[in-house]
Amino acid sequence: MTVVDPPETHPRPPRERRSASWRRGALASPAAPVFGALIGVFILAWIVVTIRGGDFLTVSNIVNMLQRSVALGIVSAGQTLVILLGSLDLSVSQVISLSSLLAATTMDGQSANVIPAILLVLGVGALIGLANGLIITKLRVNAFIATLGMALIISGIIQNNWDGPAGRVSEGFESFGYTRFGIVPASAFLLLAVVVLVYALLRYTRFGYRIYAVGGDEEVSKLSGLRTHRTIVTAHVLCSMLAAVTGLFLASRLGSGTPTVGTDGGYDLESIAAVVLGGTALMGGRGGVLGTIGGVFILAVLDNTFNQLEVNAFLKDVVRGLIIIAAVAVYARRQGRDA
Repeated sequence: MTVVDPPETHPRPPRERRSASWRRGALASPAAPVFGALIGVFILAWIVVTIRGGDFLTVSNIVNMLQRSVALGIVSAGQTLVILLGSLDLSVSQVISLSSLLAATTMDGQSANVIPAILLVLGVGALIGLANGLIITKLRVNAFIATLGMALIISGIIQNNWDGPAGRVSEGFESFGYTRFGIVPASAFLLLAVVVLVYALLRYTRFGYRIYAVGGDEEVSKLSGLRTHRTIVTAHVLCSMLAAVTGLFLASRLGSGTPTVGTDGGYDLESIAAVVLGGTALMGGRGGVLGTIGGVFILAVLDNTFNQLEVNAFLKDVVRGLIIIAAVAVYARRQGRDA
């Protein structure tokens, strides 16, 4: 009888195993397809703009895209928190406008008033988020209606008190919006800090676990003993506070408060579009802030490209709408296969 020796095994060195595991983990990340699409959009935009005789990879153009991403990125990070719950916030545009006005009028051009202005704006943002969360949880009002109603209330307050630009931020605060290190604006570090904070909150805290649990199934979460109402309220408070931070940033860029800075930027629908484009499910329970930032950058590249190609506003909205619908369709088909 012939005896066959067992095949020799050559265990992979520990470093090689760790490296391969890291690569698989990175590629398996839900945000990976988003950033893959971002690279593809960036290269395609570069080619198209170059063919049309434009300058895409210039310092000023890169800085412009980064600065365009900061405001939308901050408010979208907050929107991600509530959409992961299966909720949303349509009041963020008005919160941004109100925050810019409160910041500029409180500072009144004085450096000594910067800290009080920031604290006031963050406090007002927290109160608005608290009101949104309590209306949704205690009064059982749908998030769409609750936050839309809050947006109308804030809009009425703004129109009653301000007819146009008001106040003046301090010189030091205004310089923050324009300072840059090479091609990287100083404000990009603010965006980075917000993204890291929200990512850590979702990835490493019980609050993050509860957000995904409530977004996955609120009733099951209640039966499991989770305080779902507290989670929803807290998420809305953080979302409104990040919208207030966006208002502070835009005030530093404009030098004063503007009643329409939030609505003119369309930050309510834009932030939802960035979150959805980044792979977060509108029904909640699936997605994350890294994908959202990828979606923000995709929108920034598209806007920059359309501006350089002098595409009219109607066609610009049509193309962006088609891209968002296509992205959601792809995500939906993928989730259907995984189910």
